[in-house]
Amino acid sequence: MVYGNSETDKGKILIVDDVEINRIVLGEIINNMGYSPVLAENGEMALELLKEGYPQLVLTDISMPGMDGYELCRILKGSEETKNIPIVFISAFDDPEDIVEGFFLGGADYITKPFISEVVQARVGVHLRLSEANRELMEMNRRLQVSVHEQLTQMELEKKNILYAMANIAAQYSGFDEEYTKRLGGNCGILAQGMQLSPLFEDKISDTFIDAIELAAPLCDIGNIGIPKEILQKKTEITDDEASVIQNHTSIGAKLLSDIYVSNDYNDFISTSIDIVHYHHENWDGSGYPEGLVQEEIPLAAQIISVMERYCTLTEKEDGSRESALETIRREAGIRFNPDIVEICCKISRQLS
Repeated sequence: MVYGNSETDKGKILIVDDVEINRIVLGEIINNMGYSPVLAENGEMALELLKEGYPQLVLTDISMPGMDGYELCRILKGSEETKNIPIVFISAFDDPEDIVEGFFLGGADYITKPFISEVVQARVGVHLRLSEANRELMEMNRRLQVSVHEQLTQMELEKKNILYAMANIAAQYSGFDEEYTKRLGGNCGILAQGMQLSPLFEDKISDTFIDAIELAAPLCDIGNIGIPKEILQKKTEITDDEASVIQNHTSIGAKLLSDIYVSNDYNDFISTSIDIVHYHHENWDGSGYPEGLVQEEIPLAAQIISVMERYCTLTEKEDGSRESALETIRREAGIRFNPDIVEICCKISRQLS
């Protein structure tokens, strides 16, 4: 039952009491406050009425046949949709244990019978104002979170754009153009997809992993940004000292990425990028750098990049056909590369660009 002036009602207040006169008296008090009383004679009926819409406040008797006020409170506070609705208990008793129990369950206040209109209005008014203030605060927090998230997303996007710009510069230092880095990323994604279909790797490669490695692959040599250009582009044979300098690009790149803060949305991207940058020159037989990792010690993303970087480099040459590149990679399987990845690469090679 609902009554009140629909033109002036501020909102609904649910009144739950098994005694009709109590519902009527409270209903009149609430109506005089400008709110619409919704009357229920027991907890079960109250829950049915809640399906039609949520009130701003619940006034519930404690002692009722069937579902009592405490149980109704437990149910409401246990639901995500209704947990923030203030609940005020009403009872003919003012036993401290009853009051404490009500507060323990999440009740906001306690009103005793017989009802004094001014007391009911004062108590209800306080909790309605508190509830409204809480809703406004929650809405402000929601808007703030949206605003902060949008700003963080934009900042992270700008950081990624800077990383890619730096990666392109590093690639140019090494004699490659932007198309090469895009081709490398696309081919890594294709190889990872092929591996996902293999029983050997299906439990190691998720869709998220594939997306991350495709995005991260172009950053593999970003550390070259810290290597002297004249060494990277040297036409004659490099010295041992110069080779050591070039090898530092893995540590330089990993440190650069580690120092860049990213939000949770980009954790997969940045962690995959660091694995790739730091370990893509490790060899399957342990002869690589910077740490001389062996076989499965090498992160899977770095293993994939290692194969695809070799493939893309070989096919970039004027006389570099797909067949000759794959033949070279086959010979290096078990030495530089994971033989299982090489086998899959050869099977899906026609899909590579």
